[in-house]
Amino acid sequence: MLRPWNLFHKKKSKKGSRATDVKCSPPLKRKDEPGKSEVISGSLQKNKLETQKMETTESEGYVSEDEDVAKRLSTLPRGASLVSDEELAEMLQISQRKSGSNCNTENLIQKLQKQIEQEEILREYVSLEHMKPTDDCQIAAAAENREKNRYRDILPYDKTRVPLGEAEGYINASYIRVPVGKEEFFYISTQGPLPSTVSDFWQMVWENQSNVIAMITRETERGTSKCHRYWPEPPQDTLMDLSQFQLRMSNYQILDCFIIRVIEVTKKQTLEKRSVHHLQFTSWPDHGTPTSSKDLVKFVRYMRKIHQSGPIIAHCSAGIGRSGVLLCVDILLSYIEKDMPFDIKQIVTNLRQQRCGMIQTKEQYMFCYELALEVLKNIQITNS
Repeated sequence: MLRPWNLFHKKKSKKGSRATDVKCSPPLKRKDEPGKSEVISGSLQKNKLETQKMETTESEGYVSEDEDVAKRLSTLPRGASLVSDEELAEMLQISQRKSGSNCNTENLIQKLQKQIEQEEILREYVSLEHMKPTDDCQIAAAAENREKNRYRDILPYDKTRVPLGEAEGYINASYIRVPVGKEEFFYISTQGPLPSTVSDFWQMVWENQSNVIAMITRETERGTSKCHRYWPEPPQDTLMDLSQFQLRMSNYQILDCFIIRVIEVTKKQTLEKRSVHHLQFTSWPDHGTPTSSKDLVKFVRYMRKIHQSGPIIAHCSAGIGRSGVLLCVDILLSYIEKDMPFDIKQIVTNLRQQRCGMIQTKEQYMFCYELALEVLKNIQITNS
């Protein structure tokens, strides 16, 4: 796919960085980072080689982790298949419902192609980077909550944070609501749990009655911990015992691009049981984009198909980069299916007004356009 920019990746602050630097805005760029004009005119070939080298290194690490996960899961008895290859293939075939609007597939394709060719998307992303925080994140930055944040500069806004229990306890998670036609899509975007926040995470899942968790990271990437394992899995145990809940993996399925786990959650106090689908997309490097847009389309459409209750809970490591792309793609696919016009910049603006920094790099922002264009072209071919 077309990659017209020299892309630079932002570094996220580590958990041990000084709390006095806490801001609700995305991490600041380094002083030696090139200016915007240099980004456009920089050495594309050098960047391409560096990106290929990084992706090769990451993919090698992914293979070993995939093998490890498969080995762990193979010790469990497996139930009925959760989804077939044929069903997943059908999810790539998006049929539009005619809405009576003047939205025309060919016109949309031409508009997106023009935006890409004229580098309008870069200008959009630059303007998004100048968005100001909508509040001061005072609760997230409070001394008693600092250790609950994976990254000290990626915090939820006070007005959209997810409260826990009657005391409205803290977790680094944000409610996100997005209108899509007459519907409202409801999400929680959150960071990958830390060892100390696993119980809080499952309390959030339970209290919001969510039946789908979308995990868009691996536990470890390039030697760095991205998310603590918060579900039961060998070699530890098939059960996980928490203060309020007991978790049991009741089924699983390993697919080419993602893993499905079905987790039975029991509340100890009442013995009430609920089933939660845990979907882990496995082909997406941190700060990068998925290796296949088709794989992500299948993942997102399966996620939407099995969603039944509560907000969809999405997380990567920080809960803004890959999570932002996931939400944007889910919204875009719905617009396309409804045959409605869409504005990607407005979608991302809406996301960022509710959680800072959603969609973290220019490359990720470009990917949303490319995916929409590819889906529309497939629809055009199917209808021709």
